[in-house]
Amino acid sequence: MHDALELSVTGDSGAALPLRAWRLNGRGDGPSVHLQAGLHADEIAGMHVLHTLLPRLREAQESGRLAGTVTVVPQANPLGLGQFRHGRLLGRFHDATSRNFNRHFHESIAMEREPGTFAAWQKALFALASEAQIVLDLHTDSEALPYLYVHEGFWPEASDLAAALSAEVAVVWGDDDDGAFEGAIVERGRREPHAGLLLAATIELRGQSDVSDALAQRDADGIYRFLCARGVVDERVEHMGWEGEAVPIGNMETIFAPVAGVLVYSCELGERVAQGQTIARIVARPGDPSSEVAMRAPQSGRIVTRNRDRLIAQGDVAIKMTGSKPSGSWGGGALDP
Repeated sequence: MHDALELSVTGDSGAALPLRAWRLNGRGDGPSVHLQAGLHADEIAGMHVLHTLLPRLREAQESGRLAGTVTVVPQANPLGLGQFRHGRLLGRFHDATSRNFNRHFHESIAMEREPGTFAAWQKALFALASEAQIVLDLHTDSEALPYLYVHEGFWPEASDLAAALSAEVAVVWGDDDDGAFEGAIVERGRREPHAGLLLAATIELRGQSDVSDALAQRDADGIYRFLCARGVVDERVEHMGWEGEAVPIGNMETIFAPVAGVLVYSCELGERVAQGQTIARIVARPGDPSSEVAMRAPQSGRIVTRNRDRLIAQGDVAIKMTGSKPSGSWGGGALDP
């Protein structure tokens, strides 16, 4: 049966907040799967993707074609969903602790004393995924190409996921000291190899404004094809080769705004740029031509993300791009700031 799971977590006000999830039990002869979206509560696209995918998974279950058990959590972060301020949802950081919602999972899981609201939510969410063999965490960047974060232990086998989703870049990482959700899942797989973790990946579904029926259907179809190919659903699918670019995370360049001001891009998403090429400029004091500051590519590569805000603060991420050699500014970790 496609039973809704009756779950809740305690919000910062002390009120119970629903953590809506569905668990579709298959025959039991396929991999178990956990799909979630909205861990950063202001990243909406994945919510619509899972809303679109869920009826198709129910149909597979009802027709006896669902081999594995699938848990679907379309809105994984009820704490963040309550953080509307001045007409905007501030869903990346927890108001009460200033913590990034996708960090510190390793600390929360290990906590033995009574946890606060942030840690209790993280423990509850992690528990939903704790027995899954395939874990897909759906995010979006600010403005971006579709891309993946994948641990090196799952690569290149995970190129089937990249192909199914038409991801243009796979960022391959090895160590995580920050406690991202994906990193905590990978660490669980190392501690419990008997559980048979097959894949944990973070899927970046373009940018935060890329929410539409057409894109949701495309991405839902891609995840469904991947699940079929991995034996979760009994349905033959055509093998798809992947023609994207796999990049070690240490080769990714994250370019920060050197000053505050009006951000003007001179390159498009997906564009290949040469080392030293001007990729954007910041007008620090409009009206003063001397205040324009050029931002240049630290090495040759491809533009993967841009900041969707065109008035940028000093130190904000302006661009992320691929590179063919280690970045001089990379400081380790599984995910960018």
